[in-house]
Amino acid sequence: MPSIEQIIKIIIIVAAAWVLPTILKRVTERLVRRSIRSHKFKTKKDEQQREDTIVSIINTGLKATFWTIAGLMILSVFSINIAPLLAGAGIIGVALGFGAQAIVKDLLAGTFIIAENQYRVGDVLQVNQGVAGTVERISLRITVLRDLEGKVHYIPNGNIELATNMTLEYANVDLNITVGYESDLDKVEQVINEVGASIAEDKNWKDVVLEAPYMLRVDAFTETGVVVKVICKTAPIRQWEAKSEILRRVKKAFDKNGIVIPYPQRVIHQAKSH
Repeated sequence: MPSIEQIIKIIIIVAAAWVLPTILKRVTERLVRRSIRSHKFKTKKDEQQREDTIVSIINTGLKATFWTIAGLMILSVFSINIAPLLAGAGIIGVALGFGAQAIVKDLLAGTFIIAENQYRVGDVLQVNQGVAGTVERISLRITVLRDLEGKVHYIPNGNIELATNMTLEYANVDLNITVGYESDLDKVEQVINEVGASIAEDKNWKDVVLEAPYMLRVDAFTETGVVVKVICKTAPIRQWEAKSEILRRVKKAFDKNGIVIPYPQRVIHQAKSH
């Protein structure tokens, strides 16, 4: 059984390992936010995301360091000689080094991701044209994403071959809208552009829509109608709500101006019974 003195020492060590990283977190956060120069970023949000990413990485490293030291100190409280453990860890480390290439690959990839500012905490990211979500945390080894269903994905940085940042600096809405063949395309363009101008002038959307939505071109002919392409430049992460508002207003404007949005129809013939 450990003595009272040993228990007190362990409590002090654990408390220090818990409290010191918290204190240093506040200090490092202030230093990072003061050292990063705002003129290097296009928006305040870009600066904030870069700062949050660096702070997250530093804090993860601090916690790992302090808890490792705390573990060794607790062993020493029980008079366990940690020198052989450290020496053994060195030998094991060399032995495992040959099998730890994946970890080294993850760390190197993480270093480049952070140094090149490929994505930040808060960005919406798609990895390898597969899983997508909001970046919740970045470390040198892994990137943590949370998708729309709330699922959290832990992705080793070394496995990321293609990272698609959907919210860096700005975003675009890219819409294909189908109208009937009988529609006057000049009228369609006029109505869409009027809708775009009304959104851009709306004070509730001025921080979301950076450029008024407009009809770019006639994009295709299909079995049901003529496809026109509508685009809009938006603030990062706001493209989905802008898309919803554009579609809502376009539908109302089309109804008002008699522009038909076609939909597939089927004619069913009932066989006569004999």
